Amino acid sequence: MNQILEQMPIVVSSLNIGFIQTLKLFFVTLIGAFPLGLVIAFGSMSHFRPLSCLSRLLVWIIRGTPLMIQLLIIYYFPGLVLHHPVWGGGEAGRFLAASVSFILNYACYFSEIYRGGIQGVPVGQEEAGLVLGMTKSQIFFKVTLLQMIKRIVPPMSNEIITLVKDTSLARIIALQEIIWAGQAFMKGSHGISGAIWPLFFTAVYYLIFNGILTVLLGRLEKKLDYFR
Repeated sequence: MNQILEQMPIVVSSLNIGFIQTLKLFFVTLIGAFPLGLVIAFGSMSHFRPLSCLSRLLVWIIRGTPLMIQLLIIYYFPGLVLHHPVWGGGEAGRFLAASVSFILNYACYFSEIYRGGIQGVPVGQEEAGLVLGMTKSQIFFKVTLLQMIKRIVPPMSNEIITLVKDTSLARIIALQEIIWAGQAFMKGSHGISGAIWPLFFTAVYYLIFNGILTVLLGRLEKKLDYFR
């Protein structure tokens, strides 16, 4: 017990550094995936058949393959196959590759949620807007978009919570996120080896962060109840 108490400051400091990396990957993914998902959704719903087919094919491939494989391919393919390592070998390069992988993956999932939300708005409302003299862009932003947001908050919330846990997959390309930091003490880090208890602390970080997100997303959903 005394040994654990002595090691605690070292472990917590290392986990904090790893958790910051996890947070960075989480927020960068959301910032990139939200708008890209909307673009892909518009592509899937496009009346221009080549564009809609290409968008649907992309979504099918990304949703049909594991995120871990996508991480490995995006990080290693340029260097091993094209002999052009665009990411570099440092931590910054691994973070950039992980960010691209996560953004593309979650954008495809978000696109299906967007598409379902948009198509779930009754067509009669668009027709009513046209009768009132509104343009299609006005109808989308003032009528469709607001109702779509209400519809997509619950499924989006689930995806966001899943994203928090999926960030741990980035360790497959040696990105030093919080799970990597906790597992390092089993192999030997900062003079500590064979210690499994730091991994239990990583679970606490995830539980607290997910708890905060659950409360915030729940409040957002309640604020949108006026659409009922």
